[in-house]
Amino acid sequence: MQVVYSEDHRRHDPKTYFRGGGFHEHPEMPARADNIAAALSAAGYDILPPEDFGPGPRAAVHTPEYLHFLETIVERWRADGFTSEEVVPNVHPGRHMAGLPEGTVGQLGYFTTDMSAPIGPETWQAARTASDVTLTATRRVLDGAREAYALCRPPGHHAFADQAGGFCFLNNIAIAAQYARDHGAARAAIVDVDVHHGNGTQGIFYRRGDVLTVSLHCDPTNFYPFFAGYGHERGEDAGRGVNANFPLPRGTGDNAYLVALDEALALVRSFAPEILFVALGLDGYEKDPFEGFRITTAGFGRIAQALGELGLPTVLVQEGGYNCADLGRNVESFLTGFAEGR
Repeated sequence: MQVVYSEDHRRHDPKTYFRGGGFHEHPEMPARADNIAAALSAAGYDILPPEDFGPGPRAAVHTPEYLHFLETIVERWRADGFTSEEVVPNVHPGRHMAGLPEGTVGQLGYFTTDMSAPIGPETWQAARTASDVTLTATRRVLDGAREAYALCRPPGHHAFADQAGGFCFLNNIAIAAQYARDHGAARAAIVDVDVHHGNGTQGIFYRRGDVLTVSLHCDPTNFYPFFAGYGHERGEDAGRGVNANFPLPRGTGDNAYLVALDEALALVRSFAPEILFVALGLDGYEKDPFEGFRITTAGFGRIAQALGELGLPTVLVQEGGYNCADLGRNVESFLTGFAEGR
């Protein structure tokens, strides 16, 4: 397994996190990626640096207005006289307002879905590098590697084409899937195993028939992202039937999860993609602070084995997982299980 990683992820070190009526330590911290990288290095994995793919692949997925916002909002925020360490929204458009405002406060609300993705002075650089980490892994698979793992941070699957949210800024896996489509793969599939629904990824490909999006996640009725991830969401227009959600009850464990995964992977086989992308969230872990699922360390290996048995060229893209102490061994279990499935 080829592993791609950059220490640039530490440039994004968020401090502001509002949840459940109060402020808390931000769970999407640099220790997440640091611990995984250390564990994989100790286990003997070769860790490769990313290449610079330039702005083109990002622009193929995200709108120019949104990319300009991410790149310039901190400087503009300071120029407007705001002194907060991070840029955090305090207002959002809502259902009965539309149009892109000119002011920084309005734009910040317009281009974010929630308060969980504070933008610091170097967040843009970290997010750009995360997309390059994923693109480098994708390029290696397109060049003939059977699989590669993109250890990227910040994560990406909650980012829409024109909105940040859920700890995410650039949708790394969508950028990679689009890059694969633009470089010879006629059909791509994304399987999201994060405990949270990949609402941004779904939104980006919802009306397209060339990228299958499948997500297994905690029932969003009372779980983030709340407004998407339900079973009736099947895609629209050319994408009708090319999106599938498997919302599972809170507390789902290994065996029940694997039953749903088997159904999800049947859809992948039927779609017959040329390349597979896995949104590798480890926050379904039984000791994760979000307390969605009860997946064990061994269970991650079994999930990965089932994915490996598809036999497809595969890019694993790191998403969530917030029990920092156990992240390394959970990733090791996943990578080992994937190899066994091969």
